Amino acid sequence: MLYRKFGKTNEMVSVLGFGCMRLPVIGGDPTQIDEAQAVKMVRYAIDNGVNYVDTAYPYHGTGFTHGGASEPFVGKALQDGYREKVKLATKLPSWLIKTRADMDRYLNEQLERLQTDHIDFYLVHSLNSGVWPKLKEAGISEFLNTALKDGRIKYAGFSFHDQKELFKEIVDYYDWSFCQIQYNYLDEDYQAGKEGLEYAAKKNLGIVIMEPLRGGNIVNLPQAAKAVIDRADKKKSPAEWGLRWVWNHPEVSVVLSGMSAMEQVVENIKVAQDAQPNSFTAQETAIIDEVKQIFTERIRVNCTACSYCMPCPAGINIPGCFATYNDHWVFDETPAAKQRYGIITKMASPASACIECGKCESHCPQGIGIRNELKQVKELFEQQN
Repeated sequence: MLYRKFGKTNEMVSVLGFGCMRLPVIGGDPTQIDEAQAVKMVRYAIDNGVNYVDTAYPYHGTGFTHGGASEPFVGKALQDGYREKVKLATKLPSWLIKTRADMDRYLNEQLERLQTDHIDFYLVHSLNSGVWPKLKEAGISEFLNTALKDGRIKYAGFSFHDQKELFKEIVDYYDWSFCQIQYNYLDEDYQAGKEGLEYAAKKNLGIVIMEPLRGGNIVNLPQAAKAVIDRADKKKSPAEWGLRWVWNHPEVSVVLSGMSAMEQVVENIKVAQDAQPNSFTAQETAIIDEVKQIFTERIRVNCTACSYCMPCPAGINIPGCFATYNDHWVFDETPAAKQRYGIITKMASPASACIECGKCESHCPQGIGIRNELKQVKELFEQQN
């Protein structure tokens, strides 16, 4: 495993971080983690050098108002001496904060759920223009200062989902140690983007990358893109191309991968062994640029399947709808997309069931006009033959 300096903290973190957001589940229920399999995955990763484990209060839950199953699972997985081998990261649920007292209450609850006396890297979760002013007013700076002083957290950071102007404002507001942003070869100019990446690096912040494979969208390549990467002198899987593109940036400290199967863990660890910065050849750069263009022209909905929009009051599987909708266009109008949509709507409501309440849009980190996009899904998949 390779390691990189984590900004001003001087900590050394593995280039690959284990994101505990998409763990294997039982019966398709996100709250029922397959703990036997997931523990094997997490501990295999740690035994092979991964020392950054990331979770959050709502992960593997049914919504955003209660704690999900991920934190308690991580607490169990890190027993038997594994807690001492890793840097543990979790996040303050910013959207639930109303008062200064709420901040202490959630942090203390998280410490109990994780069975630990401190969090190494504590993030203020999913900052955007809606929650940021409320957090400032509630006293986020004083809370972080107190938690750092009393040892409940070791370093303070934030994760971000909004425009780059706000990102810079937040970076400058507090003496953060690190930040977490979405970045991949399709999102160089999205949210904080490359400009934000470089801005944070100049401030000597450790930089964590989420969605390096864009929720899996840049793993399932269309035929046109497969033909492009097959021209490379050295053969790589689509996942390896995506991860190595991010690792090629020297500003990046650690890349999170939300692994849901042991095969993914094994492959990602193998790829991480060659994750040197500035190692892309001119040919590799040209190949990625060509693949990026193919994707950009085909993807219709900018969804990463983060599931922040869930649960839907009308019972719609929103990420599933958008994934099949994108598949239709990305994969040459494959009939499999409509077949998969039929399966999805047997287990959940169809896109046409949308009541246009807008709750999903208020939680979407990507700023997607979900209600309008669901109408497009309906038109494509629910039209009469």
